[in-house]
Amino acid sequence: MWGVALAAYLLAIFHRSSLAVAGLAAAERFDISAAQLATFTMLQLLVYAGMQIPVGLLVDRYGARSVMLTGAVVLTLAQASFALAESYGAALVARVFVGMGDAMTWICLLRLVVSWFPGRRVPLLTALSGTFGQLGAIGATAPMTWALGHLGWAEAYLIAAGVSVVAAAAVAVVVHDTPDDRVQRGPRLTFATIRASLRASWAHPGTRLGFWMHFVTQFSATAMTLLWGFPFLVRGEHLSEGRAGLLLSLVVVAVMYSGPTIGWFIGRHPWHRSTAVLAIVWSILAVWTAVLAWPGDAPFWLLVLLTQVVGIGGPASMIGFDLARTSNPAERLASANGIINQAGFSASLVLVVAIGLVLDWRTPGSSTAYDASAFRWAMCAQYPLWALGLLQVWRYRRRARALIDRLELTASARAEG
Repeated sequence: MWGVALAAYLLAIFHRSSLAVAGLAAAERFDISAAQLATFTMLQLLVYAGMQIPVGLLVDRYGARSVMLTGAVVLTLAQASFALAESYGAALVARVFVGMGDAMTWICLLRLVVSWFPGRRVPLLTALSGTFGQLGAIGATAPMTWALGHLGWAEAYLIAAGVSVVAAAAVAVVVHDTPDDRVQRGPRLTFATIRASLRASWAHPGTRLGFWMHFVTQFSATAMTLLWGFPFLVRGEHLSEGRAGLLLSLVVVAVMYSGPTIGWFIGRHPWHRSTAVLAIVWSILAVWTAVLAWPGDAPFWLLVLLTQVVGIGGPASMIGFDLARTSNPAERLASANGIINQAGFSASLVLVVAIGLVLDWRTPGSSTAYDASAFRWAMCAQYPLWALGLLQVWRYRRRARALIDRLELTASARAEG
């Protein structure tokens, strides 16, 4: 069951990332600027982030299986439409639905992990799910580069759409909501119950801490792997397309080896989750600073190091979901996960758009003549996001710890009384 659900998530990641190596081709196909190119990913991320809370509520109501199956069908139709789109407007609509189908997958997988595995194994299984799911991003780098170059735009994306048909069929046959029930339904959704659930989830400092952990850890990796990493490496660092594709694959390799390690660590040391996040983010910030400050093109070894620290940020965002698990009861877990999951993608959305706007500012009137200077300016858009995220993680970890101390004192007083 877990394997099939994981495969569906892997394909969702593939569809999400399929534009990463096609950015320059898309700019030429639709004759668009950098800001217009960024709009593809902006809309996809906007829909993804905006749907997180509604999807969480739907999972709490209708179960993970039904929502995941719907997402697989939507992804199939959306990617096929993107393959056949001949105008910029039609392609934008297709990417909107890619974001919609993608949004229906990860929260479902999280809910299935919690339903099928004992609590002590959930942090590791969550990390493994996120890690193995990143194989989809690998499929969206070198294979998609080859397919676009040898088969053409329409054929490459139609093949990608066809694979999701198999995933949807497998989910329909194999996935059950719980070990005892094929389909599980929660209480009916009303405005009052939705408001109460979301208010209770957001009121807990642990949920807010998880939100800002997710916000600050993943946006750099998401912006690189979804859109701007390939153009940055080719135009900004003057690498060949092959070497740029290899570096993007190394981001995913970093995700895969760091995910289980982070999952094991937070399972063994839950009191150090925020400390781990702070250390990882400062490492990402430091290496990006070295790359951007390097005179001329950064050496290849430094770019490899960049892929590794940026890649670790992806699994680090999963720590936020563990905060949701330990801060909320099971009946509102999916909606709490939805609140947290929109954080990193909202930050990624802001960054993707900001990079496009800065590139257009530095290279007006051209969609392909970005130079190294323009990219250095554009990638500096990350610094305000890091500053905000680090500040908020520091604030809410203090509040979460203060709440835990108060609860422990209250429990101790009751025991003594």
